[in-house]
Amino acid sequence: MSTRRVVDEPAFVLHRYDWSESSLVLEVLTRHHGRVAVVAKGVKRPTSQFRALLLPMQPLQIAWGGDAEVRTLKSAQWMGGHVMPTGDALLAGAYLNELLMRLLARDDPHPRLYDHYTLAVQLLAEQPETQSLVVRAFELLLLKDAGLLPDLASEGHTLATLDPAHGYVLLPDAGLRKAHDDDHHVVAGARWQGLQSAVDQAAPFVPTMRACADLAPTLRIPLRNLLHYHAGVHTFRTRQLLHDMQALSRRRQGPTSSSQA
Repeated sequence: MSTRRVVDEPAFVLHRYDWSESSLVLEVLTRHHGRVAVVAKGVKRPTSQFRALLLPMQPLQIAWGGDAEVRTLKSAQWMGGHVMPTGDALLAGAYLNELLMRLLARDDPHPRLYDHYTLAVQLLAEQPETQSLVVRAFELLLLKDAGLLPDLASEGHTLATLDPAHGYVLLPDAGLRKAHDDDHHVVAGARWQGLQSAVDQAAPFVPTMRACADLAPTLRIPLRNLLHYHAGVHTFRTRQLLHDMQALSRRRQGPTSSSQA
């Protein structure tokens, strides 16, 4: 399952928590080894060379040793490329981290998903106005890579090909179903098929963003329900935090447009 020594591994910190007065345990997403837990000994000391490096959403190259469940961090180097997202985009990135923590098992490599995450974080930092599209695309691609996304080109129960002109709704436990008159979040069959075609491409992130272009608000609740279903939670902490902050901002500023990530 693991190797005694791993070097020069691309990684991002997803989460960190105290291990002792001077050390941290880091949950890191790596390209070739999946989600891995490492202990960074002495990192909280002012003299630690890792102190300013081990931050979320920063591209790193790390090395670790050991074959226990929690390995020992040996080195870390910042790879550069972009700055950390700020504002709502930072919270959106934290939401992506929470999704990965909840839906990915440790030591299960997902190199394509790692590449999707790398691009998502870069876009959140450099083009925060695309936040909702980035989040929708990542949700879809995470579900697909984890084997949890139902076929978006056919009905869930009957497996019949979608009628392009008919509306369908996405159900967490049943896939797509023909829409009824009282259904919400209805999307035409042709658009679902377009989303399936986008996520199936060799380099799917940007095509999936484009396929979500005018669907992001409609897809938000169905995808969130699907993620809740598979993660076994009623809500994600980072989403609730973002909504609470947006509500506070609206009360202070009056009616304004708000993020729909």
